[in-house]
Amino acid sequence: MKKQGIDWSSLWKNEDWWANWLGITLFVLTYTGIIFKTPRPSPWVINPQSSITADNMLIVLSLMIGIMVLFSISIKYMGGKPGKYAKAFTIIFATGFLTQIIASQTTLKTYGFEYVFWSLLLGILIRNTAGLPDWLNHAVKTELYIKTGLVLLGAEILFNVLLNLGFYGLILAWGVTPIVLYTTYSLGANRWNIEKSLALLIASATSVCGVSAAIAMAAASKAKKGHLTLTISMSLIFTVIMLVLMPLMIKSAGMSQLVGGAWIGGTIDSSGAVVAAGELLGPQAMEVAIVIKMIQNMMIGVLAFIVAVIWVLRIERDPESPRPSALDIWYRFPKFILGFIILSLISSFILNPMIGETALSNILDVTKGLRTYFFSIAFVCIGLETGFKELGKNIEGRKPLKLYLFGQTINLVMTLLFAWVLFGLILPS
Repeated sequence: MKKQGIDWSSLWKNEDWWANWLGITLFVLTYTGIIFKTPRPSPWVINPQSSITADNMLIVLSLMIGIMVLFSISIKYMGGKPGKYAKAFTIIFATGFLTQIIASQTTLKTYGFEYVFWSLLLGILIRNTAGLPDWLNHAVKTELYIKTGLVLLGAEILFNVLLNLGFYGLILAWGVTPIVLYTTYSLGANRWNIEKSLALLIASATSVCGVSAAIAMAAASKAKKGHLTLTISMSLIFTVIMLVLMPLMIKSAGMSQLVGGAWIGGTIDSSGAVVAAGELLGPQAMEVAIVIKMIQNMMIGVLAFIVAVIWVLRIERDPESPRPSALDIWYRFPKFILGFIILSLISSFILNPMIGETALSNILDVTKGLRTYFFSIAFVCIGLETGFKELGKNIEGRKPLKLYLFGQTINLVMTLLFAWVLFGLILPS
């Protein structure tokens, strides 16, 4: 039997690896000061032109050109057409930035309609009215943008945040998640006969951190794009609802900021929405909520590896075929998670001690801006790939929606119980 070898060309031909190279390169460019600012629209009430100055707009255009050049290189090595990609990318980038301007409107921002919501909505509207022209399709590289953004997210995951809430934060963030994930997945896949990959995406979105977790699990399980789009759509809709209702419920119940912040951090899917909801309660609640959400985000890499192993060894394995090797698991494992972990380790154990929290925070403010750019254009692309017929087909029978509601309900109840015991009874004493 011929021995299976490693295809080293995947290092420059594979999308996951390019997400690593691009994400790490952008982080280095930020650390060295070459990328020093990522302007984002300021809040506005009536006139959207007031959201960004002419100087900042020039920086945005420069960043667009720089990102376009970097990504065009990756497109060339992956067998695409860089010239056609560059032309289409400018339109998609501009559309993504437009959604950030829309989302910065004060009233919309208050009610939790973040840029990802508008990006997805605008993309879907374009696809289902004007259609997706072939020339624009050259830059619809959804997974490359998302994976690069997730690699940059790794730099924001600092291990020292575990110390901020100590053992209690760890129990809340990592204790509830596996229970909700397993219960929701088992109900969907085993009882309701929902496709295993879709059940996994819904379970991970409700239990870990919404969109980011769903994307990582989709890569590990090779889920259908339609399943990912459906999960993301449900997650975004319920994020808006929870952002509005949870602070009201917490205030009316008279919960402390510690308990309320912990509940928000462990249940609301989007990191941006967590900050907004926590801020409505107070500074202490916001800080606790952010830390809980960051601790949850740390689980993304671990869960992606576990899912890759389970999918290769159990879910997709043919009983009559030889037992899959470690190399088979390696091929399935989403490689961009390596970049996510590497940047997390560099930020936590090299840069944080070396340059200090303040300097590192300034760097991360810039990389967060880059991540926002990538996520905004990625969700525009998801919308451009989504037809109403396809979306309706995936939600047929309403079982996916019911499963999402089940998972989110279990998560809300269990997280509230843990938050009340840990931060309402034990910690104050």
